[in-house]
Amino acid sequence: MNFKIDDSPHGKVDLLVIAGECSGDQHAAGIIKKLKMEHPKLNICSFGGRCLSEAGTRLILDMTRFSVVGFVEVLAKYFFFRKLLKKIVGWIKKHRPAAVCLVDCPGLNLRIARALFEKKLSTKAGGNINLYYYISPQVWAWRGRRRFKLEKYVDSLGTIFEFEKKVYGDTKLDVKYVGHPFVGISIAQIVSYKEDGPVLLLPGSRESAIKRIFPAMLACFHHFSLQEPARMATILYASDKTLAAMRKILNKKFQHLVNKVSFIADGKHVEASVALMSSGTMSLKCCLAAIPGAILYKANCLTFAIAKRLVKLKHIGIANILLERGAWPEFIQGAIKPKIVAKYLLECVGDGDIASQHKDDAEKLKAIINGKPEIAPEKWLYGALGYSDTSAS
Repeated sequence: MNFKIDDSPHGKVDLLVIAGECSGDQHAAGIIKKLKMEHPKLNICSFGGRCLSEAGTRLILDMTRFSVVGFVEVLAKYFFFRKLLKKIVGWIKKHRPAAVCLVDCPGLNLRIARALFEKKLSTKAGGNINLYYYISPQVWAWRGRRRFKLEKYVDSLGTIFEFEKKVYGDTKLDVKYVGHPFVGISIAQIVSYKEDGPVLLLPGSRESAIKRIFPAMLACFHHFSLQEPARMATILYASDKTLAAMRKILNKKFQHLVNKVSFIADGKHVEASVALMSSGTMSLKCCLAAIPGAILYKANCLTFAIAKRLVKLKHIGIANILLERGAWPEFIQGAIKPKIVAKYLLECVGDGDIASQHKDDAEKLKAIINGKPEIAPEKWLYGALGYSDTSAS
């Protein structure tokens, strides 16, 4: 993969945001919009994606094009990511932003934090660049010792779940609960339950993952549609690149379904009676909207074997993790049997009790994520800049 970063003069950079995935790009953009409303003169740059660009940052490089997940997948692109890391750190060294906000994506961002520390650019190493980290790595699920790396390299961590603060109780890291990105957002404007609505397919935003999970979702929908021939499917896509990948799979292996599915760009409102979800951010939105369905997960076999040994959690979907039970059934790896999954989907659209249970589960989820934050995320992030309340307005 080739890339070229925008290395032209940028003036004094107040803040650099680094978000390597679509979800991080979306979440960070929400904060930046509010920050720019209060302080419109701030010069903010980003290694991010479309959302951060639209929020008012100067996009140095679209990082969302390179998003991958899994040990094997990252290892296969090791030299590319090493080059990318070197370019990002080089840009920071040249332009010296007052602060850097690392968003999620710990595989890359913790390496950036370490590199800035080793080059004595960050304040923790005696430099003058404040380093903030937004959205805690899941240290409560696996590789818990990463919390000590954060303590060593990062000035402040903003968590999106209230319980995460306790995880860092044995460190001296400044941890602030800044609230979940979905707080204050009307989920109904994004996705909503409709009893006679279509089947919603959510294969995710990474092309590599889509190639594994999307054929399985289409196979499940095929068996479902044999019993529900009038019901259509809606498929969300994150980018033109992922749309092209899904169309290729559909046209090559599932031509008989071409007229039964429609593609809608992520961000537009959709309705659904039932959903097949990957384990990403959009699945939580569906769960909060009380849409029945199931979570499908399919990784590289070696990646899954490694993760199974390291991860301590019983569930994969974030809604199930928060509820501490499998409220939305999870079909993982070889357990994805299209006829069995389709049978469950048929139960969902034919059983009002399932819809009622998910409505209760959705209310419990809302109660979990709607805790009152210690500080608004835009105010927390503004604190990284070292200005007085009016000096950058």
